[in-house]
Amino acid sequence: MPTYEYQCDRCHRTFEIWQRITAEPLTRCEACDGPLRRLLSPAPFILKGDGWYVTDYPSESRKKAMESEKGAGKESTSGEKSSTTTSKESPTPSPSGAAAPSTPASSD
Repeated sequence: MPTYEYQCDRCHRTFEIWQRITAEPLTRCEACDGPLRRLLSPAPFILKGDGWYVTDYPSESRKKAMESEKGAGKESTSGEKSSTTTSKESPTPSPSGAAAPSTPASSD
């Protein structure tokens, strides 16, 4: 059954009540007999299933697994950086090698 939220126009009391969808909305406040308005409110957010934690925190074993995954990610990232550095060093000697043949050609 859905939960509906009402507010009294006279005493400004706000309350929730379970009602069937087919039930007529309430019209009078029980406390002061003033007119009621049904409020629109968002649906509750409920996490269901095995992947969600009630406390929003993973277990100790999951924390350790996440740490090891982070460590593996850092190793692959540092390996990519070193290969990039090596490839940057290779093009540098090539221009100096090209400069060496031009010197003997000017001597002749």
